Amino acid sequence: MAGTPDKDHALFEKAVDGVRKLAQDRVAPFRRPVKPAPRHSAREQDRVAAEMLTFTSEDIDVGTGEELLYFRDGVSKNWLRHVRRGRFAIERELDLHGLTVDQARSALGIFLREAVRDQRRCVRIIHGKGLRSMARLPVLKGCVNSWLRQRSEVLAFCSARPEDGGTGAVYVLLRRVR
Repeated sequence: MAGTPDKDHALFEKAVDGVRKLAQDRVAPFRRPVKPAPRHSAREQDRVAAEMLTFTSEDIDVGTGEELLYFRDGVSKNWLRHVRRGRFAIERELDLHGLTVDQARSALGIFLREAVRDQRRCVRIIHGKGLRSMARLPVLKGCVNSWLRQRSEVLAFCSARPEDGGTGAVYVLLRRVR
């Protein structure tokens, strides 16, 4: 049973008495919360980055056609066979062509941090063969070889298959962080 319009209006006015108008009437879009990055690892990465500011000729003492290969203790050497046969999906890629050593070091650190955060297992880093460098030496190749060995999240790496860059790129197996 409907009341009179005046009576309905009076009831409505009484019900909303004391209610304030909102400053804005839009709802913020849903955003997934960002996972916090542990401070210790950021501090550790800063320390490693500071150590890497200086590199010696030994760091770049890697030939253009020389294959890179590195395994931490406990990593199965079968990984290399699986990677070379294409049984691991390359989940991310970083191309360092045209970057200076400082730019490459920074890009590599950010890339590895994000790959580990996103639970990536196998990535490819293209460092080039150094054919266009002043001394025609693979400067970034030697630096990448040295830097990857210093990173705790890197379990192993090896030169890529010819179709993926050959000795101008590496496949990197990353530790899973839980």
